[in-house]
Amino acid sequence: MSVALEGQDPIVFDLGTGLRYFGASQPHDGSFRGTCLLTHLHWDHTQGLPFFSPMLSAGSQFDIYGPMQDDGRTMAEVFEAAIRPPVFPVCITELSGTFRFHEVGDADFMIGDVRVTSRVVPHVGTTLGFRLDFAGRSVAYISDHQQPYDGTFRVSDGALELAQGVDLMIHDSQYTAEEFTRKFNWGHCTIDYAVWFAGHAGAKRLALFHHDPTRSDDAVDALGETAIADGLALGVDVIVAREGLTIELG
Repeated sequence: MSVALEGQDPIVFDLGTGLRYFGASQPHDGSFRGTCLLTHLHWDHTQGLPFFSPMLSAGSQFDIYGPMQDDGRTMAEVFEAAIRPPVFPVCITELSGTFRFHEVGDADFMIGDVRVTSRVVPHVGTTLGFRLDFAGRSVAYISDHQQPYDGTFRVSDGALELAQGVDLMIHDSQYTAEEFTRKFNWGHCTIDYAVWFAGHAGAKRLALFHHDPTRSDDAVDALGETAIADGLALGVDVIVAREGLTIELG
């Protein structure tokens, strides 16, 4: 998932398999400059990194901001251990581009003219959510968000700070209420919770994201229709995110 901002290098959220397709549209002559805001290091958020083709060219630079690890390892050490033989044909250190890793927690920093807010959010393992503020517009990205185990609707101060009044909130929507009763401690939330959270935070628009991988497109659409109606009652414009979707914030 990428963010295009006028006059700024591209910013991507996480390093999933979609990164491969984003990379195809970027320069391959060593001039690539970009930043990733990495929520956490689970496989579905990192598997695209070794297939990011701009990094096959010397001179390319990719800054990756992500969470400090509970076991004390740096992100660089984790990626070097994961992307290497025998599970991958080459080591990440053999790619020609330069990776620059930055560990952050609850932090506020600038990427060019973009103000970035990172806050630790509940999940399984240390996980971040991010907020971007640029030219009077704001986007919050909270990809994996643990709802309270008892299914109630409460939110941490950090997550609420990220989402407060944003123009667009991109948020976890993995489970139905029935599914959550069986997987309440798997680190995600219900669609109802995501819509409630957006309304509670005063977000203008909510993109439902991180659909359960076992769910069909038709099922996602059906659940989305209910969420759109529920969001309307809360003053939130709900969108069901899909591959290839572009959202413009005017």
